[in-house]
Amino acid sequence: MSKEHLAFYGGRKSVEKNFGWPVFDDNEIKAVEEVLRSGKWGSPNCQDKVAEFEQAFAGYCGTKYAVSCVNGSVSLRIAVIASGIRPGDEVIVPPYTFIATASTVIECNAVPVFVDIEPGTFNLDPAKIEAAITPRTKAIIPVHFGGLACDMDSILAIAEKHGLTVIEDAAHGHGAEYKGRKLGSIGKAGSFSFQSSKNMTSGEGGVVVTNDEEMYKMMASLRNVGRLEEGQWYDHFNAGCNYRLTQMQAVMLTEQLKRLEVQTRIRHDNGRYLAQLLNGIEGIEPLKSDVGETLNCYHLFIFRYRPEAFGGLGREEFVNLLGAEGIPCLKGYPHPLYKQPLFQEKRFMCYAIPESADYTGVYCEEAEKACNESVWILQNSLLGDKSDMEAFAEAIRKIKAAFS
Repeated sequence: MSKEHLAFYGGRKSVEKNFGWPVFDDNEIKAVEEVLRSGKWGSPNCQDKVAEFEQAFAGYCGTKYAVSCVNGSVSLRIAVIASGIRPGDEVIVPPYTFIATASTVIECNAVPVFVDIEPGTFNLDPAKIEAAITPRTKAIIPVHFGGLACDMDSILAIAEKHGLTVIEDAAHGHGAEYKGRKLGSIGKAGSFSFQSSKNMTSGEGGVVVTNDEEMYKMMASLRNVGRLEEGQWYDHFNAGCNYRLTQMQAVMLTEQLKRLEVQTRIRHDNGRYLAQLLNGIEGIEPLKSDVGETLNCYHLFIFRYRPEAFGGLGREEFVNLLGAEGIPCLKGYPHPLYKQPLFQEKRFMCYAIPESADYTGVYCEEAEKACNESVWILQNSLLGDKSDMEAFAEAIRKIKAAFS
């Protein structure tokens, strides 16, 4: 097959379907209109729709409590603060994740310690955690990257042995399960994002779920300017801020939640099927799914790309060709978090990070490889059907044939 058959060079696209996102219908429109007409848009004095959403989301996750807020970065931040992290404490995080997993630790005047990822899952490697633990280590933040569950049994066992708190970063994990339990409900707390690309969205927004009553009370206070439920309006007990979700976001999320389970199972089935198809293509290596995952929400379908199997075609060129074929995709992070200027130049703007915290010599081999080899297919395209997954695989075979 010649290059002229590829869509990038004027050929016919392999996938004609438009995988639109976000998915919504008249239910969201009606719910938002009702809030608009009510005049009760925000303010703690009219947060009934927010409370309804929090109760529904906690129930879905199987936890007692949920605290919503303005975004997933803030939800993680208030979880870290409420867990008892103090200035100078160390928190173990993976280096292959969005910046907020580590930057929120910095915001709390604590020290992120990067531990490498597993090559088969891109999740925090339990086998490498204990070597990074010091007397100052107080917490672990595993990230369920792409919606694939971390090895939570191993992580929790290490945490219990060393007296550490586990806070799940489930920003990608809406609806996914580990051994039958919803992600976010397994550690002491679980943080979710509702940013526009997420599997469940209100444009922006976040939530933390927990079964710990004291942690719930602290997080609820932090998102409401430090107030307590039993206090007066101008009584402020904690160093919080106005991180409250609006009523309009809450009703949108309530409607989004109603379709999440069905969408998650569609993504799961399509992701598994696509992995089977791609496993037969030399140079394409999907991530594995054998560490306790019982439901993968596939916020990202990730595979490793080997240029040598495609005639030396570079990954960036491959991603461009694949996108032109009609498959929403990205090449992922350009480098691990510790290589960001924030860490290399120690632009921390806080007082408690010790001088000994130096990231210039940090090197995590598997995270480096992931940044050089990964390709992400976006979650909305996993809401298609089996014929779409077959078309995705055929597009990759077409590119391979043109360059091999």
